[in-house]
Amino acid sequence: MTQDFSKLPPNLPVPVDDGASDRLLGKNLPHVILASTSGNQISLANIKGRIVLYCYPMTGQPGVKLPADWDLIPGARGCTPQSCSFRDHYQELQALNTQVYGVSTQETSAQLEAQQRLHLPFELLSDLDFKLTTALELPTFEVENKRLIKRLTLIAQAGKIIKVFYPVFPPNQNAQDVIDWLKQKKST
Repeated sequence: MTQDFSKLPPNLPVPVDDGASDRLLGKNLPHVILASTSGNQISLANIKGRIVLYCYPMTGQPGVKLPADWDLIPGARGCTPQSCSFRDHYQELQALNTQVYGVSTQETSAQLEAQQRLHLPFELLSDLDFKLTTALELPTFEVENKRLIKRLTLIAQAGKIIKVFYPVFPPNQNAQDVIDWLKQKKST
């Protein structure tokens, strides 16, 4: 049976704000290098302007089973709808002078498969070695001996985190929430 990763199943458990992201606002992005699906090495601290980093546990891959009870873990399911939402709103985010990057602890090869399959116009960054996760103390969880980043989205301006969305739910609404916040900030 093939899973449709693009749709959210009904009755997903809603993640609660456990305070794990409270210390992120105002922090500078660390000088860590992450592998990108573009084949480049990216230093987030060196990116000029405003960026959105949407962090997600892992993107499902066709033919690869998700961890047992994945849909029962609050906030786990929805990486594909979240990524597709940022894809669908990419032009609007660019018009707001905002770059987009997805971040997970998956290997670049798995991210590249997802980027191509989902036609994502932005880069995905691999934090396979947990450099970013450790430096920012990002919230994580473990499933089947894998450590994964909990879903959260950071907006940074000139290397400093100016907004944190956590927990992110529903994930397919995240890009619109980011756009709404950017437009509100622009008007104030």
